Amino acid sequence: MSDARDIYAPGAINEAAFQGTLARRVFAFLIDYFLIALLILAAGLVVFFLGIITLGLAWFIYPVLGFLVAMIYFGSTIGGANQASPGMRMMGLMLVQQSGRPIDFLTAVVHLVLFWLFNSVLTPFVLLVALFTNRNRLLHDILLGTAMADRAAYQAGY
Repeated sequence: MSDARDIYAPGAINEAAFQGTLARRVFAFLIDYFLIALLILAAGLVVFFLGIITLGLAWFIYPVLGFLVAMIYFGSTIGGANQASPGMRMMGLMLVQQSGRPIDFLTAVVHLVLFWLFNSVLTPFVLLVALFTNRNRLLHDILLGTAMADRAAYQAGY
């Protein structure tokens, strides 16, 4: 998967790898945000005790704690060897780039930030874009040249 082939070129990959991913993507999202909530709770406790030790200085982390946890979570999982978060792996999905190259930490973080930005500015109705695009891609997927793929079908057809 390290070669730089264009996955959107005709015949480059089996289109079945991108079918039926939308509903599983929603469930993967719910699983991931449940896991992130647990991690934020744990990190919040750590910051609380660090705040006691640092006489309250560590408590300045609280306003950005959720973002930091989510950024590290998605950056290290989607940008890692599996190219998928734990929720995506449970649903048999992976995020792929148009170039066929693996997704790195920075691209995974930008993917997350654009998702949040579009949902907060354009409302969650922006998610309806997936119903009308090829391969059920969302707006941030289109901008970054990524797509959600079925892991088994993608790896078999690439």
